[in-house]
Amino acid sequence: MAQIDEIIKEEANGTLSFGNHLLPEKAKAEDFKHGGDLYKVKTFVTMTKLEKNGLFLYESVPGTSVKEFVEDENGVSFKVVSDQDAMITVGMEENTEYSVMVGGKSMGVMKSNPSGKINISAELADAGEVEVVIKK
Repeated sequence: MAQIDEIIKEEANGTLSFGNHLLPEKAKAEDFKHGGDLYKVKTFVTMTKLEKNGLFLYESVPGTSVKEFVEDENGVSFKVVSDQDAMITVGMEENTEYSVMVGGKSMGVMKSNPSGKINISAELADAGEVEVVIKK
């Protein structure tokens, strides 16, 4: 399975890649500058978490490797890798409806909770890379 060699990096296409689901011990990177924002990532085999400007943006249990993470005013999209199924929480706008696609399959419309979080389950074991798209 592909993992991210660096804890967080900017890809040539301007997206972010972060996390490493294979690390046996916790690793973190702070104050990573991207697009005028500061990112912080914590990652290892049991958890991956990303914050933007001190605010929650992404968390997975167990840990995942995330590729090509892009966020705009309409939502987020990214590719996720793990050797286990994962629960993924993404920080979005509060009380807003989003169309959620995981691995090309519609999960329907989900409404973010009052703190702006959306929880999804991703079947990743033996799947390789799975694309997640969350859009208004």
